[in-house]
Amino acid sequence: MAPGELAWSLPVVALGYLVLGITGFGSALVMVPLLAWRWPLSEVVPLVLLTDVVASALMGRLNWREVRWDVLRQLLPGMVLGALAGLLLQRASPGAWPLLALGVYVVWVGRRAWLGVTGGGAAPFWMGHVHGLGVGLVQVMFGTAGPLVLAWMARRQIPAPAMRASTPALMTVVAIGVLVLMAVDGRLGSPLLWQRLLWLLPMGVLAVLAGHAVAARLPVAFLRRAIAGLLMLSGLMLLVNAGRQIL
Repeated sequence: MAPGELAWSLPVVALGYLVLGITGFGSALVMVPLLAWRWPLSEVVPLVLLTDVVASALMGRLNWREVRWDVLRQLLPGMVLGALAGLLLQRASPGAWPLLALGVYVVWVGRRAWLGVTGGGAAPFWMGHVHGLGVGLVQVMFGTAGPLVLAWMARRQIPAPAMRASTPALMTVVAIGVLVLMAVDGRLGSPLLWQRLLWLLPMGVLAVLAGHAVAARLPVAFLRRAIAGLLMLSGLMLLVNAGRQIL
């Protein structure tokens, strides 16, 4: 990697996985829009997914007893179909409009979190399949399906400590499944992808450990506001990036 690329990408990865270590999600929301300023989205998503597998697995392992695996069983059938649909849409070259739609969605999720809005009430089982469809689709196309998983757990009124532990553990499973599909599709064969991974992955692991240590010292109310603000900021950056491509 060129020195300029390292000077940009290393702090971005450190910030993304520091956020993951503190909140349990958000690494891709930070990294994808920022890295997409320098690299094409088609190169950024596989890189982020590969680093997420290791960093999210580490985060899940640090909080193993709190993980809610029953959430995965509800989302999994829809996730498979959504991931396949995402691969087909990428081949159709939809341009920047899906990125624009994702930006709007992320801002909306962040605003609801900032205002303290929850889903309220028990969700019917079939809604998990529909939500899983969106998770698979967004993960393949943008690598940023963490908020969708988090929104589903909030809809089911899962306690905050379990949400923080479960999101990275579930996203590890999601990322592995999507990477398998990408490998079959030939999207993981670039030597540049693996070169970037070699440089960035150690920084990601260190940042997760640092964030996990910080999380125990932060007030819950502060964490909630920080998560919401981060979501809205990331969504706005996605909107700006999409606007640049459209214009």
